[in-house]
Amino acid sequence: MVAKNTLNEKWFDKKRKEMVQHQIIARGVTDTLVIKAMMKVKRHLFVPSEIKKYSYSDEPLPIGYEQTISQPYIVAYMTESLKLKGSERVLEIGTGSGYQAAVLAEIVKEVYTIEIVKPLAENAEKILSRLGYSNVHVRCGDGYKGWPEEAPFDAIIITAAPPKIPELLVDQLKPGGRMVVPIGTWYQELVLLIKNKDGSVEKKRLLPVRFVPMVGEIQKKKKKK
Repeated sequence: MVAKNTLNEKWFDKKRKEMVQHQIIARGVTDTLVIKAMMKVKRHLFVPSEIKKYSYSDEPLPIGYEQTISQPYIVAYMTESLKLKGSERVLEIGTGSGYQAAVLAEIVKEVYTIEIVKPLAENAEKILSRLGYSNVHVRCGDGYKGWPEEAPFDAIIITAAPPKIPELLVDQLKPGGRMVVPIGTWYQELVLLIKNKDGSVEKKRLLPVRFVPMVGEIQKKKKKK
């Protein structure tokens, strides 16, 4: 067990360096922009206080409302899959705690992130604002609809699993853009979509994953009944 009095910034810094070295670099992530972002963003600031000691563990963690903060390796892997250079505008579906948005914000010009659970969206916005991420824009809403008034985006990352590829979001991707999304219900697969200059879409299967389901307004209303 980790004593509470050991949970200081020095301890968290040590654990974050170990996370990057052993969970991310050791598993083949090589993009220097991604590695720097994962090293800089303090995951423990996006985790509920009662489980902060597990912030840099190799697993997703609960953040309330039946949602999770993704496993660090998956955050790094999905971010690397977008092949970001720094000037992009990125749409994220599923803000959650705001951790993935912060990682993206360390790399790209602008991040637009949507969360359907209002308390999570509000909390993430507060954390991101407090940390100075002025290039992250948070909206509470239906991720299936995207953010049409800010489209098209250079890249889209979806951090919850829809049963099939959301075509409205593909429409909001720039020609030449990339989207990474977990697809499926019981069995899920991480998929990379590459939109060609002519508008056609290439699909590449990456690896099996397990994400919470992607919920839109329709599913939300059904769940309340």
